[in-house]
Amino acid sequence: MSVIEQPNSQNLHEATFEKLRSLLVEGKIAPGSKLNERELAESLNVSRTPIREAIRRLAAEGLVELIANRGAIAVQLSLEDVLNTFDVIADLEGFSGELAAKNISDATLSELEALQYEMMASYARRDLSSYYKLNLRIHHLINQAANNSVLSKLFTQVNARIEALRFRSNQDGVKWEKAVEEHQEMLDALKARDSVRMRRIMIQHVRNKRDVVAHLLKSESTLETTKS
Repeated sequence: MSVIEQPNSQNLHEATFEKLRSLLVEGKIAPGSKLNERELAESLNVSRTPIREAIRRLAAEGLVELIANRGAIAVQLSLEDVLNTFDVIADLEGFSGELAAKNISDATLSELEALQYEMMASYARRDLSSYYKLNLRIHHLINQAANNSVLSKLFTQVNARIEALRFRSNQDGVKWEKAVEEHQEMLDALKARDSVRMRRIMIQHVRNKRDVVAHLLKSESTLETTKS
């Protein structure tokens, strides 16, 4: 792991949080694993104070569970929890997309176009880490363009539970290509201010990811059963 070097205390804490968050989302800290403060502090070359703060923030986001007598554990959802969460997110993103198509400004559209261009470059390089970060920024920007603070807060809270799974859903080349196509469709619908089309695209986009993740988790469960 790379060393975090930040002279400013606030920047150090933020950098530690972002690095730890990436490790969780990208599966470098496996679901169900205990987060050892001492080991994390050593690997990131920071004191345990920013590690503790990062863990508290990640627990608030839903990426980490704080369990009595066990400490901080990387969240591990059951298949039922995953499917239920994706279904909720599909409706939230559908409503978000519908409102965004009605309310989005020309400036935000231009920003989305720029992010889409960067994301396509990451896709061309098969740089999944960079692609996912840009992808998430696009989804958050669409959510913000809906101009509904309650919806935005709900989306952020619920989506955090399945971020690691959304990241993994792009590891299938064919499914990844389909997701990229859907993002272009989103941009086209927003440009046309077509709220009905945008809602439909967003819901289908999330449901497609749900199906990919469900297949992935079922395959892993079958593999584990076979091994045992």
